[in-house]
Amino acid sequence: MTSTSVTNQDRAEAGSTARHPRWNQIAAWLERIVSHDVLAIGARLAVAAIFFYSGRTKVEGFLTLNDSAIELFKSEYHLPLVPPEIAAHLAAYAEHLFPLLLVLGLATRLSALALLGMTAVIQIFVYPDAWPTHLSWATLMLYLVGRGAGRLSIDRALGVR
Repeated sequence: MTSTSVTNQDRAEAGSTARHPRWNQIAAWLERIVSHDVLAIGARLAVAAIFFYSGRTKVEGFLTLNDSAIELFKSEYHLPLVPPEIAAHLAAYAEHLFPLLLVLGLATRLSALALLGMTAVIQIFVYPDAWPTHLSWATLMLYLVGRGAGRLSIDRALGVR
């Protein structure tokens, strides 16, 4: 990029500010209020709730897999290469562990990436027509993978980026 193009871009932005000063003041205020930290905690809680509640439907008590979960993996959730009994256990454990880590803000990027992988499996093998829902989940998880947990997290307290 040349210094001329930067100067032209700066002029264009300055012209836009001059034409819309009130809107730009509002936009600047909103950017301060809706910070990365606010977005990150909202994304962490939203994704955690989706997967945790799904995980709770698969277990009885603390983490005893129920018969209906195994039956679902035998019939409706049938995955290639993974036996239904193993897939049901893995899904139930993952849907409890990774949401808990997200709420705490611990290993956030890894947890979001793991749940993103689960979402991809669900999209490809289980509910291929549910892409609008899965896209909204994936967007939240990609935000967390790319930007991290924010200041209100154990990751931040530990100095983890």
